[in-house]
Amino acid sequence: MTSQVRGAQLARLLGQWHALPGRRRSPDYAALAGAVRGLLADGRLPLGVRLPAERELAEALKISRTTVTAAYRELRESGHLASRRGAGSWTMLPGTHRVASTGLWTPLDDRDMIDLGVAALAAPPELLPAARAAAEDLPRYLGGAGYHPTGIIELREAVARAYTERGLPTSPDQIMVTNGTQHALDLVLRLSLAPGGNVLVEAPSYPNALAALAARRARITTHGLAVDEPGWDADLLLGSLRQARPKLAYLIPDFQNPTGHLMPASLRERVVGTAHAVGTDLVVDESFVDLPLDGTVLPPPTASFDRHSRVVTIGGMSKPFWGGLRIGWVRASAPQVQRLAATRVGVDMASPVLDQLVAVHLLADAPAIVAARRAQLTAQRDALLAALAQRLPEWRVTVPHGGVTLWAELDGPISSALARASEEVGVRLAPGPRFGLDGTLERFLRLPFTLPAADLVEAVGRIAAVRYDLDRGGRPQWREPAVIA
Repeated sequence: MTSQVRGAQLARLLGQWHALPGRRRSPDYAALAGAVRGLLADGRLPLGVRLPAERELAEALKISRTTVTAAYRELRESGHLASRRGAGSWTMLPGTHRVASTGLWTPLDDRDMIDLGVAALAAPPELLPAARAAAEDLPRYLGGAGYHPTGIIELREAVARAYTERGLPTSPDQIMVTNGTQHALDLVLRLSLAPGGNVLVEAPSYPNALAALAARRARITTHGLAVDEPGWDADLLLGSLRQARPKLAYLIPDFQNPTGHLMPASLRERVVGTAHAVGTDLVVDESFVDLPLDGTVLPPPTASFDRHSRVVTIGGMSKPFWGGLRIGWVRASAPQVQRLAATRVGVDMASPVLDQLVAVHLLADAPAIVAARRAQLTAQRDALLAALAQRLPEWRVTVPHGGVTLWAELDGPISSALARASEEVGVRLAPGPRFGLDGTLERFLRLPFTLPAADLVEAVGRIAAVRYDLDRGGRPQWREPAVIA
């Protein structure tokens, strides 16, 4: 059955839709249609959801039904709404658009868009030689069925060796290869979290992880991160674990996404100890662990403090190498890996052998590849910071010493409005609310520095111009809060 959004719910999502930039120069129906498209663009209004009837929405917004009728007609003409007599109207994407990896819609032929919604690098030059070498290795696997639920032995050995070199002794039996880090998280949740289970996450956190938890109907408790380093408040985090006693806690201690914070070793040890005491399993996402910048020394892996198999670590190739190579992994105890493999058989059987062989060759060259990535990211980060300081000095940014993202505190609660306006000038942004649960974080914006420096500088220039237009367009008129006695 198609889900439906009621008139009052859509009205809350739309907020001050008539006061967004340039709306005074547009008819009300065009402003309303643009605001709905904006909700679709930043993911706050899902695809395939049935919108309220015209009369219901008109009453909720306190506008004429004629305005809503005209707005719905414009949405149908732009391909964002489908209607059928007697069945209603539901959201969709235009036929010339696709859903990007951020969840945002993007034109198929839109090559001039600077996409700051994706925090990932283009492929390194070493990828093609690795792919050719992998193709030469493939014949020795062709005599078998090709199903390796835990992954081919060469790749598991390479991943285990990398953990051991970081001071965390690991055997290949403790590694399961997955189709990316997101797939690793999904499998761990399938095995370890019953529907409706309680989970602790950071706020803000990775949107796709939040989506995976929502798919499990998890009851989520959040630990708010500060803008300043180190981000985590030790007493509050440990207190949340003791009070909520969640089944799982999902943490990103290494250059947290989106804030870039690095959890100190002392807190990692205390978190593991507290988790064991209250019966919580820790899922530690190490997606960015290979990308320290400025000579930053990494703390020991969180799992190095684990003595009771409470820590499951997930990681992958997407951030240091390439997102198009869908290779990730889980590091856990050998019995847990076997249980994960049994769970996986009912999902996707195994990862592609050829992709795993490519990963083996890339990991063999990892020192040189990752060193080049770090130098590239440092230069691009510094270019982005300089552009922000020059064009948007009112924004507050803590310099990350690793990872691929800046978490900017804006000069007002304008993140979603700024993202919608920036789309019009060819810059795609991931607004702050995408990294939370309840529509908050409007004062924040994630800015990845994974694009070339020239593109980042150009993007900041366009964003700054749009930010100026937000002020010229007038500020939203906020209602006086009602007094309840």
